[in-house]
Amino acid sequence: MEVESKEWILAQYVSEGVPTSEHLKLRTSNLKIPKDVGPDDHVMLRLHWLSVDPYLRAKMSSQQDGLYLSQFHLNQAEVVESNRSGLSFGEIVMHPFAPMAEYCVAPASLLRKIDPHSGVSVLDYLSALGIPGFAAWVGIVVLGDPKPGENVFISAAAGGVGALAGQLAKLKGCRVVGSVGSDVKVKFLKEEIGYDEAFNYNVETDYDAALSKYFPKGIDIYFDNVGGRMLEAVLNHVNSHARIPLCGMISQYNKVWTEREGVRNLLNMVGKEVRMEGFMLASYLNRFGEFLEEMMGYVKQRKIVSKHKIYHGIESFLESFGSLFTSSNVGKVMLQVNEDAKA
Repeated sequence: MEVESKEWILAQYVSEGVPTSEHLKLRTSNLKIPKDVGPDDHVMLRLHWLSVDPYLRAKMSSQQDGLYLSQFHLNQAEVVESNRSGLSFGEIVMHPFAPMAEYCVAPASLLRKIDPHSGVSVLDYLSALGIPGFAAWVGIVVLGDPKPGENVFISAAAGGVGALAGQLAKLKGCRVVGSVGSDVKVKFLKEEIGYDEAFNYNVETDYDAALSKYFPKGIDIYFDNVGGRMLEAVLNHVNSHARIPLCGMISQYNKVWTEREGVRNLLNMVGKEVRMEGFMLASYLNRFGEFLEEMMGYVKQRKIVSKHKIYHGIESFLESFGSLFTSSNVGKVMLQVNEDAKA
């Protein structure tokens, strides 16, 4: 079987700033797996939905720092050719390392089938039941270890991970406040997601004053998605034995390390006995089943909801990726590769 596939390639490393068409190029190639000579246990996939995530920026730099190892990147696809028993034409699967393309060939061992009768949208498998949900769960449930009545702060709170992290903290009985980049997102968090409070950091630009206002009793858990000035401000408001799971630092991704903002008040962590911990999901794969069971229950009961920002066509990848570094999106950014992809 031979197909024509459009795919994005990295033509030039991105030393700083948001990637442009100078760095990422769209090309067309022919993909072929002769039925009789294709690699054993491989399948050809037609990609339906692609997850667009900030961590991809770290893979476009010539410098290996910060994240070092890439997180998993779950995308949803349909089997169109299979040399593997157990996978059949038309089945919907998840692929953790799919390229930004219309078609690809993948080892069957990497793929996870989606149950079409589970009563869950395939988009939820890319959000609440995928890497965003797993990141939120590890950060809040495992590392944050929330107790009822504790005060939780989430930055980038309207994004794919932040919105889920806040909902998990609420389900654990916490008071939750989020920071976002627009008044529309403030309204979304309070009216649709159930945050107790939220503020627009582009309006309330004195972060220290904002945190004094929203956390008069201090912060017990800070789920950090942005780093920089916000992280520094948080350290002035932490309670004793506060926990700070470091999920990402999107405010720093587009800068070389010598131009990133340092944190000057780390000494506060000593006196308050604060635990700050970065995490990569590969280290917690042994708990993925536990996460999936808990989160699946929440999704089916509508106790956890996801919002999706969908871009259409493989040609839209550059636009969708650039949007991650603005305040234009609410929810999880996804790319619908073909028109007949079902949600």
